[in-house]
Amino acid sequence: MSQQLHVLSGGAAYGLVSKVEARFAADTGYSIAGTYSAVGAMRDQLLAGAACDVLILTEGLIAQLQASGHVVGGSARSLGTVKTGIAVKAGEPAPNVATSDQLKAALLNAAGVYFPDPIKATAGIHFMNVIKQLGIATQLAPRLRPFPNGASAMSAMAQSAELGLIGCTQCTEILYTPGISLVAALPKAFELATVYTAGVSASAANPQAAVALIAILANPYEAALRQCAGFEE
Repeated sequence: MSQQLHVLSGGAAYGLVSKVEARFAADTGYSIAGTYSAVGAMRDQLLAGAACDVLILTEGLIAQLQASGHVVGGSARSLGTVKTGIAVKAGEPAPNVATSDQLKAALLNAAGVYFPDPIKATAGIHFMNVIKQLGIATQLAPRLRPFPNGASAMSAMAQSAELGLIGCTQCTEILYTPGISLVAALPKAFELATVYTAGVSASAANPQAAVALIAILANPYEAALRQCAGFEE
């Protein structure tokens, strides 16, 4: 029976980790027990004492946790940059969202807008600020549908029978959700490019296996794998 390696991660990295699970298990004998959600929620779980060998959070949060002694010094490795994008249900027409005005029009025409937690999720916080900057927060309020994280938001959108929906979350979460299609990243004026970093938890029960997993995820020769999962170098 394989041992388990516990991973607490922002939802952005789910697709990437899932792509290496089988190889990691074959190489090390460890299966991956992953929890994926808003990065703030994952940080809170760690601080509350949740089992954790590997953390995958934003670069800033990993730096904070390393400074506070919760992440092993020198263990952090960058996985790349993840942009936040717009999604529609698979098979539906993709609106043009290349400019601020086009994004505003697309959101105002949407029957519902699905997105992650506007308090603890990186993309959710940013998206709420975008809506406010566009001056449409009041108009959109009845149609806003926040979820705990991007994965749950996209899954709910995919399963909805309603037409004309729009989603916004990190491109990685859009790419790995069946029934959802990525339209494009947010326009340049509202771009959010988040660097994700993996580090070994100071409370890791299996630190050597944790280092091994991070080495696979951050391997410079695995750039194509990360790109397929939505990460940019």
